[in-house]
Amino acid sequence: MTFLQQANTGVQALSPYQAGKPIEELERELGISNIIKLASNENPFGFPESAKKAIQNQLDNLTRYPDSNGFSLKAAIAEKFNLQPEQITLGNGSNDLIELIAHTFATEGDEIIFSQYAFIVYPLITKAINAKAREIPAKNWGHDLEAFLAAINEKTKLIFIANPNNPTGNFLTEAEIDSFLAKVPPHIVVALDEAYTEFTAKEERVNSLALLKKYPNLVVSRSLSKAYGLAGLRIGFAVSNPEIAGLFNRVRQPFNVNSLALAAAEAVLNDDDFVEKAAENNRRELKRYEEFCKKYGLQYIPSKGNFITIDFQQPAAPVYDALLHEGVIVRPIAGYGMPNHLRISIGLPEENRRLFDALIKILNLK
Repeated sequence: MTFLQQANTGVQALSPYQAGKPIEELERELGISNIIKLASNENPFGFPESAKKAIQNQLDNLTRYPDSNGFSLKAAIAEKFNLQPEQITLGNGSNDLIELIAHTFATEGDEIIFSQYAFIVYPLITKAINAKAREIPAKNWGHDLEAFLAAINEKTKLIFIANPNNPTGNFLTEAEIDSFLAKVPPHIVVALDEAYTEFTAKEERVNSLALLKKYPNLVVSRSLSKAYGLAGLRIGFAVSNPEIAGLFNRVRQPFNVNSLALAAAEAVLNDDDFVEKAAENNRRELKRYEEFCKKYGLQYIPSKGNFITIDFQQPAAPVYDALLHEGVIVRPIAGYGMPNHLRISIGLPEENRRLFDALIKILNLK
């Protein structure tokens, strides 16, 4: 008898989540420096000054547990987005919230619907709780909402939708999401994962928080790791009706958000200049990636996130390895069923230029 056999059957079937390679790891492996990381969709402008100041003010309080209810941060989120604090759940990144949603509403024998090529944590958490995954074939690399509706049955408990989707960058309009929600039975919870919403153009951005008033079964999750630059602190929040938020509080681990994350998040939440700087750089540099791909005949998936996914029309692993030797870290996504693709985070202009030069060299582009 092995310990693997002792684990629950869902865990037995899992493979560990593969994060983007850290810079320090590549330095150890290849003994090179001056490495750029375009793998994990992080903010290329670094840690915001507003958050640094807030953290400095918290350093003398670290012998105390954080506010488990996150009163001050919830109040700030509520004021910014015209919400009630009772609607807000804080998490150790939006990934924590995804797991919290699944643990709250689904169990063994229940079904969870999500798309092919959607965020890999959806199938991971589904397996971990011994629920049944209903992975819907993608439509143009994105969510096929009509097929989602057709897959609903008496065992369906939860639906995950990432918008924009990671790792493909596909985007659903507000009209598409509204129409879909109107057709979902009201007892089925729909989790709308908006980790990349700040990178969409303001005129097309989904007003998902307003949809909460129409659909009590909707949960919206957001991250402060991407546009807000707090990836290392791990913090995000979910918004739902107060009854659902109350259920999350029954399941949520106490002190799941640390004091530094609470302080930094509250400070950066209204740092609109920092967020807009990141979004503007993303819009401009994403166009450069598209122009580069068109110039050299590389296929890509149009993206609304802070990344672009390129199809190399052959196994991408050799390209990934060659980029590592050039000191450029990107993200292989064979684990998503996309072995010919690499996902590349949008960096600063000079970082993107270095990536372009490396691809020209590796692929012998002319």
